[in-house]
Amino acid sequence: MIRRYEIRSGRRTVSTQESVSPLQAVVDYARSLGYKDDEIRRLGVDAVSWRGARLSAVLAPTDGQPAE
Repeated sequence: MIRRYEIRSGRRTVSTQESVSPLQAVVDYARSLGYKDDEIRRLGVDAVSWRGARLSAVLAPTDGQPAE
């Protein structure tokens, strides 16, 4: 099932992505910035790092729900 995820750098939301999982959403975002796959480190089921920067994905809020 495809869902909408917020991509975050720290506490700041930098993008929204539609994907089948939070990890795939954040990897797709990193690749869209030109990061090479062998430079992207997977940190779990919802986060990656690239040269010290950490990006994470959380479900985007639906109407009437606050972000996680």
